[in-house]
Amino acid sequence: MINTPIKYDAIILGAGGAGLMCAAIAGQRGRKVLLIDHADEPGKKILISGGGRCNFTNSNTAPDRYLSANKHFAKSALSRYTAQDFIALVNRYDIAWHEKTLGQLFCDGSAKQIVALLMDECPKDAVTLSLGQSVTDIRHSVGTYHVDYGNKAATAPSLVIATGGPSIPKMGATSFAYDIARQFGLKVVEPRPALVPLTLGGEETLFRSLSGVSAPIIASCGKTAFREAALFTHKGLSGPAILQISSYWRHGEPVSVDFLPDLNPNWLIRLKREQPRVSLNKAVNEHLPTRLAETLLDRIALSGDLGNLADRKLEDASRRLSHWRFMPNGTEGYAKAEVTAGGISTADLSSKNMEARQMPGLYAIGEAVDVTGWLGGYNFQWAWASGHAAGKAI
Repeated sequence: MINTPIKYDAIILGAGGAGLMCAAIAGQRGRKVLLIDHADEPGKKILISGGGRCNFTNSNTAPDRYLSANKHFAKSALSRYTAQDFIALVNRYDIAWHEKTLGQLFCDGSAKQIVALLMDECPKDAVTLSLGQSVTDIRHSVGTYHVDYGNKAATAPSLVIATGGPSIPKMGATSFAYDIARQFGLKVVEPRPALVPLTLGGEETLFRSLSGVSAPIIASCGKTAFREAALFTHKGLSGPAILQISSYWRHGEPVSVDFLPDLNPNWLIRLKREQPRVSLNKAVNEHLPTRLAETLLDRIALSGDLGNLADRKLEDASRRLSHWRFMPNGTEGYAKAEVTAGGISTADLSSKNMEARQMPGLYAIGEAVDVTGWLGGYNFQWAWASGHAAGKAI
């Protein structure tokens, strides 16, 4: 038995980062907002992010650090709510934070502080939070959206899709956002796991024996490259450099790894002239973990003192170590993906306020949209910026 609908100015589906920001901004503008989530607490992905300390933004945020079918789409929202804007908000709440590396900003304390901040930003007299309630029906008629949830019902002229993508299903993530989008005629760019470990098969399974070994590398795919650490796992490859490149990788493509990013291409020949009695194994061991060096050289099938090895073979060995081609056979999927690439097509949305072009009053924000950031706080900044854009409009 569903009760008589309660009227709101806006209904927001999803109490994650984007949904909370949108509710806060709209509520501060005097809008009566209903924020619904099937989870039992708000901001569940925020709470587990950054090892529980929440990598809440990146000081190097720029539009070229986002993937989308429309590479220009994110510019408007990101320019109108910047990383500095969110940092100022964090400072206003006296939340201590630090920069880890590459502009990544983390709480000194706990991710709970960011969720508490967002909740405090939602005016109690304007924002109604409904948790642990699944949406059972959504429909639209005469400029009004009707939402049934639990045994309740609500109506509003604005509906915001902020339910994210299917990454990390153990947190309750689903593809619900895409179902709603398709219901109202919006296109969906094929979703896929992003910022996700890659798996190795066939002859490359031998690298699984290196599980736990890490090294600083440059990982590249096509024209895109990232210099950070790689980590071998019992399934394949992970670590920041691999997670980054995974967002650009497609099935059937190779991933190239430079295991010696700081060395000149002719370093082995130069070392041969200086120290001909040094073994190739020892030379490579100076720059790589022992187990990794042994495995790579075993695949190259070259050994002995440098002075006894032809320059041509040393050149080839150096080239292999700097352009090692892996052919991943897949990823570890949504279960291990930090975010989802693809999603609700930006072609159907206004870049200014995230409203659907052909469906007035319908908005999509955050991870649900085909905008995916790099590793390191970029996706949270997109959540804040897109949530802010919609919150200013609803």
